[in-house]
Amino acid sequence: MYNCSIIKLRQISDRYGYLTPIEGNVDIPFEIKRVYYITKVEKDITRGYHSHKKLHQVLICLNGSVKVQLKNPYYEEVIELNDSSVGLYIGPYIWREMFDFSEGSVLMVLASEPYDESDYIRNYDFYLEEAKKLF
Repeated sequence: MYNCSIIKLRQISDRYGYLTPIEGNVDIPFEIKRVYYITKVEKDITRGYHSHKKLHQVLICLNGSVKVQLKNPYYEEVIELNDSSVGLYIGPYIWREMFDFSEGSVLMVLASEPYDESDYIRNYDFYLEEAKKLF
């Protein structure tokens, strides 16, 4: 899908376990300005329901699994995140919904900007109108 991609992160392993380093502008395509994580989501809950005008994100499921539905005006795709060495890059003007969180799942989000409510598009019809101008 345009403006989305899977990023395979480096993993360093030895007898002590695995270490996955993540550096902005090295392992992911932007400088990291905010990190947050989502936990304790009940199985029947769907989160997201928005797009961003400028923000770039990488979603990494650190534990368990979660499905992410990605949409643009002409295409949609569901990606399951269940490997902590895999990130899902989501660029601007991609609608996203996260669902089917497994018990104990931890979804970490790396963001290119600090939180800014004015960057969110939360109305799907308005999103479609704006995104059709870009795609």
